[in-house]
Amino acid sequence: MVSKADLILEKENEQSVSQFIELVKKSRRGKFKVYIGMSAGVGKTYRMLQEAHALMKNSIDIRIGYVETHNREETHALLAGIPFIPRRKLFYKGKEMEEMDVQAIVSRNPEVVIVDELAHSNIEGSKNTKRWQDVMDILDAGISVISAVNIQHLESMNEEIEEITGIPITERIPDKVLDMADEIVNIDLTADELIDRLKAGKIYDQSKIATALGNFFQPERILQLRELALKEVAHYVERKINIEIPKQIKLRPERFMACISTNSVTAKIVIRKTARLASYYRSPWMVLYVQNTNESSDRIKLDLQRHLINNFKLATELGAEVIKVKSNEITKTIIRIAQEKDITTICMGKPHLNLFQVIMRTPVFNELLRNISETEIDLVILS
Repeated sequence: MVSKADLILEKENEQSVSQFIELVKKSRRGKFKVYIGMSAGVGKTYRMLQEAHALMKNSIDIRIGYVETHNREETHALLAGIPFIPRRKLFYKGKEMEEMDVQAIVSRNPEVVIVDELAHSNIEGSKNTKRWQDVMDILDAGISVISAVNIQHLESMNEEIEEITGIPITERIPDKVLDMADEIVNIDLTADELIDRLKAGKIYDQSKIATALGNFFQPERILQLRELALKEVAHYVERKINIEIPKQIKLRPERFMACISTNSVTAKIVIRKTARLASYYRSPWMVLYVQNTNESSDRIKLDLQRHLINNFKLATELGAEVIKVKSNEITKTIIRIAQEKDITTICMGKPHLNLFQVIMRTPVFNELLRNISETEIDLVILS
């Protein structure tokens, strides 16, 4: 008879094996690079083809799986010399159409394949409904992929994009697709540069230019889309740093914490000066108030309560996160909160602060300084 302990052990072994298989699959998986832009015409396909030529010069086996040049002369010229895998032909509603041949790519097994228009919807009857799913199959086969997409095709931004452009976006990719990318590169142009390219006929033919200028390609819309694209790439870089760079060598972003007491005048000064420091470094900041037993609501004077509430309100208006903690171990609490919130700089007022009087009267002050030096947290005394 199999015991309960044996069943638990067997289940744990199965989970361990499954996790190991996933790790092995991940190590065999191809690398995924995505060029992202704010709109059509910024030069994503052009850059992909430029990179393909550079890789070929370095003896990398690269193929074009699918590229759409939209008859842009400069982009089309870059196709010359790059091997491609023929598209598969199929009939849809009586018309012969072409799609990327995923099976042919996997069978040919190049080191890298170029796959344009990541958000494309496949023709009905294809194995996958979306091209990004085709890309996942190619990556799983151990082939690296270089692809491209516009910011408006990201699922989480659908409503925001439609509000900006006034145009519903039907072809979208889940955010998880970009999360899986090993590298994301933003192809950036100013609004003026993009409009100049449009007027010069480098994006659409002459018959479509006037319509495009009156609709999608308006400066205020382009600026908003550009901001979204830049933010998305910045978020990706931040995620990559958090995952891949060891904490001990990571460049820590500045995070300030102002410690205040019931002294209303000094607290205001500390709050405002910390706000200016945080604004200069463009960093998040917070205000910490440690309430000891003597400052409980039934013991503290009403005027001090009112001043404290006003200071919390001031801190909030200036963009701080306000933290209130009840504790008689003030310095230990300061250190604990600073470490939990990954604070780089603690800001306090001069020693006449009630908070400092408490600290100076206790041996914990030495512990505060010692812990700060060990955790690389700066202590700033504000006048």
